[in-house]
Amino acid sequence: MSVPQLNEERRGEEILAVFDTAFGQLLAADPAAFRVKFRKMAASAFAFYRGTAGLFYRDLTEDPEFADRPGGAYLDERTSRVWIHGDLHAENFGTYMDSTGRLIFNVNDFDEAYVGPFTWDLKRFAASVALIGYAKAFSDEQISELVRVYAGAYRERIHALATGAKSDEVPPFTLDTAEGPLLGALRVARSLTRFGLLDSMTEIRDFERRFAPGGGSIELDAATRYKVLAAFDGYLETLPESSLARPDSYRVKDVVGRRGIGIGSAGLPSYNILLEGNSDALENDVVIYIKQAQTPAVSRHITDQAIRDYFQHEGHRTVISQRALQAHADPWLGWTELDGAGQLVAEVSPYAVDLDWGDIDDPEEIAEVVADLGRATATMHAAADDQSGESLVPFSTERAIDAAIAADEEGFAPLLVDFAHRYGARARGDHQTFVDLFRNGRIPGL
Repeated sequence: MSVPQLNEERRGEEILAVFDTAFGQLLAADPAAFRVKFRKMAASAFAFYRGTAGLFYRDLTEDPEFADRPGGAYLDERTSRVWIHGDLHAENFGTYMDSTGRLIFNVNDFDEAYVGPFTWDLKRFAASVALIGYAKAFSDEQISELVRVYAGAYRERIHALATGAKSDEVPPFTLDTAEGPLLGALRVARSLTRFGLLDSMTEIRDFERRFAPGGGSIELDAATRYKVLAAFDGYLETLPESSLARPDSYRVKDVVGRRGIGIGSAGLPSYNILLEGNSDALENDVVIYIKQAQTPAVSRHITDQAIRDYFQHEGHRTVISQRALQAHADPWLGWTELDGAGQLVAEVSPYAVDLDWGDIDDPEEIAEVVADLGRATATMHAAADDQSGESLVPFSTERAIDAAIAADEEGFAPLLVDFAHRYGARARGDHQTFVDLFRNGRIPGL
């Protein structure tokens, strides 16, 4: 399962070229934010992998060691055109409260979502399992077994959905149905409150709630505030009619700027808006954010013009994709434009808890979690099809995927196991190359 060693100098140039395509303009505009981002990516091979979806898809489409053959295993005209998450790794799962008021554990963070081959999501997840397993000093066979468990759970759930499983046979992960660490994350989410979130970001001044100074907030000048409020008005037109019943819920109380410094949001301008909420009570106020949406890494390797033309801009793409992939999405989810760029708008949720892999070390417990994530992946892929309300994928994705896997049942799990080991080794080597580039001042613009 070894991967031929690349010439480190040549690989370093490939990494820098991908960085220039993915981050060039943002890095030039805000080098300090990218120094923070790259320090986080330097911390571990997994952190590096999280921040380099562009490199992953470059390898998956251009590198002979990893690229699919023409047509590709399990890929046909339909299974190559499925709504995918685009950055499906083991840490992109967590809790949210859906539009019906239920706490759900599921896939999250849809910034990279697009339409492409369903196997790309599975391969990205499988390689992330290999990286986590390696970091926990699991043997190659233990890692192989985890990937087999993921593949088996995905396969089983896709088949159940394709053959008409009733909703009680394939329930979402809720407080009533989840187990283990997933249930633990849901219980933590349930213990959180809107008041706790508001207390961390706001204060009461003159009997009204306002954003508190500091903590990364940036006070806006009058012209910028006007532009943000105009963008907010545009956003309101993109909300579903069923979203909010109380007109006062849209009353703006305060606006501040923020600058993204996370692994995925470095350098992107964003804004927080404080809204009235569903009553006059101060503890029911709502914080939403407006964030410039990015070009998804997958889209640079999908040439179908019909897919590109379907979206008005990247904010529209992100929201339409999330609504397609996630049943009962955030009722505040919408899009707008600001300074000519597409923006994503959503609630800063009080109930968001990510799955924490730091305390999950027992191989059997990890296997149970990985199986649940396989089921969640299959449910996500099945949601975004002819039943989603969007016309871009006009067929039953679960039936298409089920038929493709059925054509070579025995080869499905081994394909993912082999890829996980080989790309995990590549990512670990890339991480070391990246660290050397970064610490020796070889990343242009930093």
